[in-house]
Order: sequence, then C-alpha cells, then structure tokens
Amino acid sequence: MKWDEIGKKIAREIEKEILPYFGRKDKSYVVGKSPSGDETEIFDKISEDIALKHLKLFNVNIVSEELGIIDNGSEWTVVIDPVDGSFNFINGIPFFAFCFGVFKNNKPHYGLTYEFLTKRFFEAYSGRGAYLNGKKIKVKDFNPKDITISYYPDKKIDLEKLRNRVKRVRIFGAFGLEMCYVAKGVLDAVFDVRPKVRAVDISSSYIICREAGALITDNNGEELKFELNATDRLKIVVANSKEMLNLILDLL
Repeated sequence: MKWDEIGKKIAREIEKEILPYFGRKDKSYVVGKSPSGDETEIFDKISEDIALKHLKLFNVNIVSEELGIIDNGSEWTVVIDPVDGSFNFINGIPFFAFCFGVFKNNKPHYGLTYEFLTKRFFEAYSGRGAYLNGKKIKVKDFNPKDITISYYPDKKIDLEKLRNRVKRVRIFGAFGLEMCYVAKGVLDAVFDVRPKVRAVDISSSYIICREAGALITDNNGEELKFELNATDRLKIVVANSKEMLNLILDLL
C-alpha cells in the first residue's frame, strides 16, 4: 500500500472539512469523551470519521485519540491524532496538525504529520530519511550558545536553572508538531515528563524524528518504548544530539 498517498488524501479531506471551525468557539461543541478522558469536540469527531472512512477500506488495525482501538487482526496498525493541538485550533492559535503513523507488526513503517495552515507535509518511511514537502531534513547541529527548546513544565524542574542553560524556551501546544520542528532543525529539543502525551500524539513524528537523526528517550535517557494505544501517558525527551539530551537529563 502507498501509505504516503493514503495519508495525504486523508489530511487534505480533513483540512477541507474542519478549517471552517478554526477559531470558532461559537460553532464547536463537545460530543463525547475520548478513552483517556479528554473532551471530544465536533471538529475532532469530523476529522476522525474522515480518517476511519478511508482506513476501513484496508481492514487495518486503527488507534485513534477519540475512539481508542479497532483491532482487525491485521499486521498493519495505523495510529492517528486527527487534530494534534485541538486547544490551539479552537482558540484560533495557528499551530496544529494531523498525525498519521503506520506500523507493521508493531514496528515503525511510515509517519506523516501535516501542518494544516502552512501546508507542510513532514513524512518519513523507516530507513529512507525524513522529508518536508519532498525536501530532505535533519536535526540541527548542537550549539550550546544557541539553544531553543520547547517543554511542558513539571514542578520538580528548576525553571531558573533551565532558562540559564538555553537561549529560548517556547511552548507551542501541539507535541507531535513540535517534534517535527526538532526534525527540521528549528528546535533543539522538546520534552514532556509530567507525563501527558500519548502514542497518538507522537507516533507519526516519532518515525520522522528518528529518520531526521533525533534521539528519543524517556526521562531516564533510555530509548523510548510505547504501546500502540490511546490511553498510556508517556514521559518523553526528543533531542537533536547527545549533548542536548544530557543537558536536559541533568535538569531532570
């Protein structure tokens, strides 16, 4: 199957249907709760229904933020977050994405993260490198005098110590998309050790970041491992280098 074509087709259809809801709290409303307890807005449901409509044609396993798991006994599992950054989306903050990760026998195969408003397709097949709209990308070289990171606060972290070690701290509110910013060399690192992120948030960008040369670990510096479900919360650190990773681990 040509997963890149399938993923892009789904992304474009979702884009067409949900952008009229962007920044329109007056149009949106809650239609239920996800398996992890988050509220599902109507635009989340519309996005997921579009993805399911396409994916059910292939009888694959599906993991999605809003519905959980559909197990069809397939060797293929597609993990989706229809709108990564839902809070940003409904509040009119232009930083959100569609995440589409494909796994074969639970091993990473293809990742697509689509940044709607900029029309950026981040993608990667395992072993073939990472790309942004067809152009190869990689993490930036570590420069201790020019570090920009995104992170999600934890009370155990000394914020003053963190700010003294880096040049810029940003929090964008869509973890999967922030991972892609590490992959394309804009951010040096992004991490969340509260923990809050789930497999649906990171699966597509996990593949992209690995292919771009990023290191992806847990809060102890061990290689990140996760189950393909919509409920487990993860502690995750994504860094462009061993030096950057060690700096973060020291802070943790």
